Amino acid sequence: QVQLVESGGGLVQPGGSLSLSCAASESIVRFDAMGWYRLAPGKERELVASIRSGIGTNYADSVKGRFTISRDTAKDTIYLQMSSLKPDDTAVYYCMMSDYAAYWGQGTQVTVSS
Repeated sequence: QVQLVESGGGLVQPGGSLSLSCAASESIVRFDAMGWYRLAPGKERELVASIRSGIGTNYADSVKGRFTISRDTAKDTIYLQMSSLKPDDTAVYYCMMSDYAAYWGQGTQVTVSS
């Protein structure tokens, strides 16, 4: 069973930056899709950013130009670099990796508030 461990959440002021990490217990080269989702109170789960084999990266319109997804296969880790954060970015962020099954991290809270 693949395990994904997230880190990097926290409290940040509007306009600030934060970086999330998601480390996998196995090699991530096996996954054809990896991404970050978020879930905010009263809202539906949203795909924030993804990396897909043969397609590349994709971002939600709400984060384009502010968030960057990346991966380090040597460390079996994906990252989400977030900048120009807004209160609307407040949510629990989950990483996901999939091949024939989908694996999820435990979630990390990001709170954007002054």
